[in-house]
Amino acid sequence: MNIASPTDNTDTPHTLESLLQRTPPANVAAEQALLGAILTNNKAYERVSDFLQPSHFSDQINGRIYEAISRRIERGQLADPVTMRAEFEHTGVLDEAGGPIYLAKLMNAMVGIVNAGDYGRVIHDCWIRRQLIDIGSEVVNNAYGARVDLDGADQISASEEALFRLATDKGQDGGFVTFEHAMAEALNTAAQAFNRTGDIVGLTSGLRDFDKKTGGLHPSDLLILAGRPAMGKTALATKIAFSAAQALLREAEDKGEKPRGSVAIFSLEMSSEQLATRILSEQSEVPGERIRRGDINQKDFDRFVRVSRELQRMPLHIDDTPAISLSAMRTRCRRLARTKGLSLVVVDYLQLMRPAIGTRPDSRVLEISMITQGLKAIAKELAVPVIALSQLSRQVESRDDKRPMLSDLRESGSIEQDADAVMFVYRDEYYLQQRQPKDSAFESTDKYQAALEDWHRKMALVHNQAELILEKQRHGPTGTIPLYFEGEFTRFGNLDLDHE
Repeated sequence: MNIASPTDNTDTPHTLESLLQRTPPANVAAEQALLGAILTNNKAYERVSDFLQPSHFSDQINGRIYEAISRRIERGQLADPVTMRAEFEHTGVLDEAGGPIYLAKLMNAMVGIVNAGDYGRVIHDCWIRRQLIDIGSEVVNNAYGARVDLDGADQISASEEALFRLATDKGQDGGFVTFEHAMAEALNTAAQAFNRTGDIVGLTSGLRDFDKKTGGLHPSDLLILAGRPAMGKTALATKIAFSAAQALLREAEDKGEKPRGSVAIFSLEMSSEQLATRILSEQSEVPGERIRRGDINQKDFDRFVRVSRELQRMPLHIDDTPAISLSAMRTRCRRLARTKGLSLVVVDYLQLMRPAIGTRPDSRVLEISMITQGLKAIAKELAVPVIALSQLSRQVESRDDKRPMLSDLRESGSIEQDADAVMFVYRDEYYLQQRQPKDSAFESTDKYQAALEDWHRKMALVHNQAELILEKQRHGPTGTIPLYFEGEFTRFGNLDLDHE
């Protein structure tokens, strides 16, 4: 049955049947002309070798000829009609096309070396269009029920992932950049840092000592923030995200315009309401558990409402989709970048993510590797810093010194390798609190009191203190950054050790 156009004109060529019967995009003449050019002058190959593959040719025979030519040139050997004829006759590549006569046809169709790149791009563009047709056909077939294992949402994600793979693997992007251009970019970054009133060129984290050591949060960087449960990973990441959004709003208001960037938080563990409550608790200084219980007086509630109105202007966006896939996250980041601008992405946390729809990793380690590589790709594609939270293995708890190390990262190999920076949040107060002496463990009251006093003295030394251990930084020094932590409001801040 034909589906007519909206005008119900049955003579229109734009029916579904006519669309399906159309010939896929191809330019065989361009393929023959390019092959002839390469056989005439192997330098023509240099103009297309970085993006054109044998599979990009619509005619399989032309693709096999290109592959054979490529193989010979890559070995440093001459590829011309004389040297290639014996190989073609031996492999039978030209048999279907008419034998040596087809080789002569290629030579007659040749173009100059100057035009070889343009002909290569025409061939490549036709291949992209054919891939788009294949993806579209698969979308239609899956929607009709060809893949019963995928529901509607998964089909959308699978389609987005296929399009992303085509966009990233199409072979046109990349290539060498002149050192002059690279130096110009480096000088531009240095100039921005020099002209700023503060000590950072990147986006501020709101943590003074961290910004001094790292220069802030830089575009295209993947930062891993890890820690054991109850260390405050989410609270610290929320602090950084909120401070960045605050800086974006302040900068925009100083210029009398709307914020050009925003901060995206993908909260896979907590709901958006829980995360918003945590931010409100921190900013209004009303404990979160009292907010949840409703145990607040009128003064607290008024302050709570006033602060919430101020926070509504923040360019901060929360996505609490559980077990979100990498492809869905990428699509939503792209959409936000296009509509609101994007300056920072926070993921809480990466072990709860799913790899791209349609991929089936053989192991958990490979799955995490795919996720971290995907997050790094998002950072580079959108030129934004990405902070991903990560769990630590239980082996931390078996050591006397429970400060984390790189080897404590779950599935650590890929995470450590793909990250530009790896940070651990650690609070000695948490572990020391668990070691409070019990009177039943001592022979006398005096020994118990002495142990209790010693415990109180140690607790006083670490009270409200935390450490951000910068274990890896690709662009700068590592070290431990002291932080202030208020458990009542789950709030991190700067720690002034000089005036304690």
